[in-house]
Amino acid sequence: MDTQTSGPATGLRETKKQETRQLISDHATRLFIAQGFERTTIAEIAVAARVAKKTVTNYFPRKEDLALDHQDQFAASLAGAVAARYPGESALAALRRAFADAVAAQDPVAGFSGREFARMIADSPTLSTCLRGLHDRREHHLARALAEATGARPDDITVQTAAGLLGAVHRVLFQRIQTLTLAGRPDDLIARSVAAEATCAFDLLEPALSGYATA
Repeated sequence: MDTQTSGPATGLRETKKQETRQLISDHATRLFIAQGFERTTIAEIAVAARVAKKTVTNYFPRKEDLALDHQDQFAASLAGAVAARYPGESALAALRRAFADAVAAQDPVAGFSGREFARMIADSPTLSTCLRGLHDRREHHLARALAEATGARPDDITVQTAAGLLGAVHRVLFQRIQTLTLAGRPDDLIARSVAAEATCAFDLLEPALSGYATA
């Protein structure tokens, strides 16, 4: 009997946990946008979400985790694109394709966060620092993926340089999307503009990386 019910019961518990996590995140984001990240307290978020303060910190150990709650997905995105490259496709080509797809989908991981959210980050020294750290983490994961793809060590100078160049292009394009968002441009217009700019940016890397880490 226990074996038959453990699956559904576990599923219900996980669903409840995800709902609670999303509820806390939604209330936190609303308060951060309305009051500013630095001025909003964990206690205020707990009251708004109608949970204990301890519940908030159990789900989100750091305050910035409440605002940037897709950090692992962001940090792994470039490495994931390299790992999923097609046969005969270079790392650069795979990343170009993945970025184009993300822009077409107006993916938040690419930078499409909405004007209020972008303003919240820009106005917060803590979140701006955290975002820079996420870009660094993403580049670190990319270097490991490139090392695995080429059979080199992660600290190899070629791996580190390639990861730095590819990471820099994505960092610049992410910031470009954020800048246009803060300027009030609609997402469709931003997507068209950045798609063209991304072509120019990635073209700059073609002479050096067009055949690097080809699957």
